[in-house]
Amino acid sequence: MKEAVELGRLIGENGLSLVYGGGSLGLMGAVARNARESGAEVIGILPEAMNKDYVVEGNVETTLLVVRDMHERKKLMYEKSDAFIALPGGIGTLEELFEIFTWKQLGYHVKPVVLLNVKNYFDHIISFLKHSVEEGFLTKEVFSSLHVAENAKDALGMALSEEDETLPEKI
Repeated sequence: MKEAVELGRLIGENGLSLVYGGGSLGLMGAVARNARESGAEVIGILPEAMNKDYVVEGNVETTLLVVRDMHERKKLMYEKSDAFIALPGGIGTLEELFEIFTWKQLGYHVKPVVLLNVKNYFDHIISFLKHSVEEGFLTKEVFSSLHVAENAKDALGMALSEEDETLPEKI
């Protein structure tokens, strides 16, 4: 939670905007709340199925866009984002992480993708991706384009970095 609060604060203090999945719960709710309190524009994108009072209470967004489904949510989040930071989370976080990383592998974008690896949360995922490289299912170039940070300050710095243009062209 400490790093989520810090990430939100840094986003706001650096004059950035936050695009996230909407709602006030969990780590992303903390990022959004602190980003907004620190002056950031906060755009939440929520599928209709998740538009419940307990999810959106607290009104942490500047703008809340309610969309039809998860596919529309992810597409709109992608279009409105310049970089992606994944915080520790569950299966939904992993699904969104792997989709945006797959799009990067396919050459759909060269936007930074960052794992905020607080307390080594993503170590097993990183090991799995290294194994995928060893087995020939992922190139070293694509794997090395995944940024890994241990704290919010480094994660934001990586998200703002110039991206490596040596990835494959769009397939």
